[in-house]
Amino acid sequence: QVQLVESGGGLVQAGGSLRLSCAASGRTFSSYVMGWFRQAPGKEREFVAAINWSGGNTYYADSVKGRFTISRDNAKNTVYLQMNSLKPEDTAVYYCAAGRTWPVARSRIDYWGQGTQVAVSS
Repeated sequence: QVQLVESGGGLVQAGGSLRLSCAASGRTFSSYVMGWFRQAPGKEREFVAAINWSGGNTYYADSVKGRFTISRDNAKNTVYLQMNSLKPEDTAVYYCAAGRTWPVARSRIDYWGQGTQVAVSS
């Protein structure tokens, strides 16, 4: 069993930055690929970014490519999402996710965090 706890969300003006963190419980963090998803009101949960077991491979949704960066620290059991040049359309609840298969897909996620709200004002 893995528990994921996100933090770092909040309200920011357009063009600003936020860094989300996701702390994982357990000793098997490095055996999971990690991802970030988001869900805006009235919309389906969508993929944002993913990182493989070692952190050597990442990929992003086109909508965030060049603005967001995913990283992980296996010694701290933590994955991060650095979000720069934020836009109002980035407003959503952001969820951390853990799975065992690569590439990451919503249907293959084993564990979800509870989510953290990100709101970007124009």
